[in-house]
Amino acid sequence: MKFNRFLLVLIVVASFYSCTKKENPDIISKQDDATEWLEMDSFHTIMTEAFHPYHDSVNLEPVKRLAEQMALKAEGWAAASLPQKINNDEMKALLNQLKADTRSLATMIKGGASDDEIGTALKALHDSFHIIMEAWNAEKSHNHQH
Repeated sequence: MKFNRFLLVLIVVASFYSCTKKENPDIISKQDDATEWLEMDSFHTIMTEAFHPYHDSVNLEPVKRLAEQMALKAEGWAAASLPQKINNDEMKALLNQLKADTRSLATMIKGGASDDEIGTALKALHDSFHIIMEAWNAEKSHNHQH
């Protein structure tokens, strides 16, 4: 009886182990890690600083101050290598659109656009960013299922 219980526990442990992801950390870059996308995290930080004051209290000063920096982050993100699991034409198109829209927002602000125009563009940019982030999170979630 004890042997059967031991055997059952051994089988369960072996089954669990066989379902876990086994990778050699020496040969996998951080970009291939399903938990990190450094450029997205960097853009998210500046998007948060720019968008939430507007969303929470209609304060556009942060986006006006950060728009050029945000455009540069988007350009760098679009030019960077993509994590393998999302390296596809659809994601490249989304990032290129985000880059163009972020540059457009910065140009609008430099050109003296109205607060309504800036707010509308910022909301659309935020929504575009969330589409990318949700695609990344869905892929991470998908890759952790067995």
